[in-house]
Amino acid sequence: MLIFVQILRAVAAAMVVWHHARHEAGLLAARGAGETLSPGTVLPWWAGVDLFFVISGLVIVLASRPLAGLPGGRGHFLAHRIARVAPLYWLTTLLYLALALAVPSLLGEAGALVRDPAFVAASFLFWPLARPDGAVQPLYGLGWTLNYEMAFYAVFALGLGFTLRGAVVWLCAVLVALVTAGTLVALPMPLAFWADPIVLEFALGALLGLARVFGLRLPPVLRIGLTLLGAAGFLLAARQLQDGAEVPGFARPLLVGLPALLLVAAAALGPSRDRAEITALPAPMRGLARLGDASYALYLTHPFALRVGREALLRLGLAPALHPWGAMLAMTGLALAVSLAVHAVVERPLTERLRSFLENRVGARRRPVFIGREDR
Repeated sequence: MLIFVQILRAVAAAMVVWHHARHEAGLLAARGAGETLSPGTVLPWWAGVDLFFVISGLVIVLASRPLAGLPGGRGHFLAHRIARVAPLYWLTTLLYLALALAVPSLLGEAGALVRDPAFVAASFLFWPLARPDGAVQPLYGLGWTLNYEMAFYAVFALGLGFTLRGAVVWLCAVLVALVTAGTLVALPMPLAFWADPIVLEFALGALLGLARVFGLRLPPVLRIGLTLLGAAGFLLAARQLQDGAEVPGFARPLLVGLPALLLVAAAALGPSRDRAEITALPAPMRGLARLGDASYALYLTHPFALRVGREALLRLGLAPALHPWGAMLAMTGLALAVSLAVHAVVERPLTERLRSFLENRVGARRRPVFIGREDR
């Protein structure tokens, strides 16, 4: 198991949660909890998404190694990806839809989107559509990243008829061609969405995965150096980019994607650890790895938990005393606890059942060997 990749998943999800917790703290301040946080920030917390994209590219290559060039390999791959991504996203989108129908004013402009059946259907089918304000986001806004993920899976699946190296070359060629076309001409939707340079982060992760498959390993001192360089890159990005501001064009993969690649490389280019070695690790590391298992649940459920936490702090009268950092820690802690429970009770059982069902539907003759937790 690549324990440090799992830990990095936990870090990536926690960064996104903290980014949104800052927004919730601003809403607390607007409702009398205290002064608004200053706009400056130490790290680009939203860059947790970029870490996820690079990790996704890495994991897909490692997980699909037994499938490249095999009959039925594409079906196996897509069955695993759909089972991994769709169930929990559909559930959170249904919850969001229910809230929008019950209390449209609670969600502002998003509450009106439920009256557009085509938009709702596209949201469930991972198909990018523009909202009335021009933002290309599904009904549940966090799903914008999954619209990229599913397109990435579809392109990679087409390449699995080649060797693993051929699949990665195919993926990189398609993504580079898309981004180049989007830079040169105005593409129609949804091609314009998929041609955003952020998709190059998947290619970076896939190339890293291929390097690991072909035996690249780095000694600890070099991996520590990559970690420090990646962290320094994030610190520099935070100084160059405004917190929460839109990062246009190639600025995001250059200023954030490359540091993310360095961090993921540091985590991925070391030795794998067996169960006994993992059990012997310090408890905080094992806890972060467990949170890494639940990182997808954390990503999808944290907006609900943060808002429940915000309202609880206000109604209990604790917000003024805790604002801002104590309130942010309390809301984040609630989000972590909810995600662990959702992962254990909802996400993992649903994923396993849907995966088994889909594998039977594609007529699998044997269960492919995936890499375990890194695939979850």
